[in-house]
Amino acid sequence: MAGAKNHDFHILPPSPWPMLGSFTALIMAAGAIMWMHEIQFGAWVFGLGTAGVLFTMYSWWADVVREANAGDHTPVVQLHHRYGMILFIASEVMFFVAWFWAYFAAALYPDTGSAVGGVWPPEGIEVLDPFVYPLLNTLILLLSGTTITWAHHSLIEGDREGLKKGLWLTIILGLIFSSVQAYEYMHAAFGFAGNIYGATFYMATGFHGFHVVVGTIFLIVCLIRTYRGDFTPQHHFGFEAAAWYWHFVDVVWLFLFLSIYIWGSDFGAAVGAHG
Repeated sequence: MAGAKNHDFHILPPSPWPMLGSFTALIMAAGAIMWMHEIQFGAWVFGLGTAGVLFTMYSWWADVVREANAGDHTPVVQLHHRYGMILFIASEVMFFVAWFWAYFAAALYPDTGSAVGGVWPPEGIEVLDPFVYPLLNTLILLLSGTTITWAHHSLIEGDREGLKKGLWLTIILGLIFSSVQAYEYMHAAFGFAGNIYGATFYMATGFHGFHVVVGTIFLIVCLIRTYRGDFTPQHHFGFEAAAWYWHFVDVVWLFLFLSIYIWGSDFGAAVGAHG
């Protein structure tokens, strides 16, 4: 029959979101530049662009959810979604490679830049104790990795209550992590500007903190969809993508904790000197 579907792919209808997303991202970027250069109405332009980007994200993902609930995500489509999520996480890894590179370039070769002064951490920097709030946050994220895994296995086994409880616990732990990190930032003895240590520390840990916030929102959306009955043991890529993302956030934090908080602390310096 003419026009009959004889393949496993989902052919998308025309969508306004790619074009709208591109234009609103351009407006947001232009507004940010105007705002940073103190050009009139820069903040308003940035806010307008940000609102447009958020609206595009919500609308586009709502369309994807409707497609999933309509049965358009065949096994082949789900496989390609998984490929896309893997590539997305790989691109995020490259962001963190850049922050680690900047940190270790300054830490391992402190005599090559006048901003460091030949020692690491730079003189006058009072580093954070890694065994107080950073260790607490490490335990929180490790526990959250356990709860999201519990939720995932509950979903596969058809245990809806276990899925809800696991998601609730993971979201709460994510919120606690963000609160502890914010408290740590407010009480840190060094700022972002004026020294390479503060710049690399806040870019690496702050960028991770941003990912925790994004991951928490991702899980909240999954929780809402769970109460709506969207996920089944056979079709739950949206939840699976959120779980992958959360595990990625966990692993990155372990590297941050070991390298920046412990190795870069007074404790790490003392161990290195003793060795």
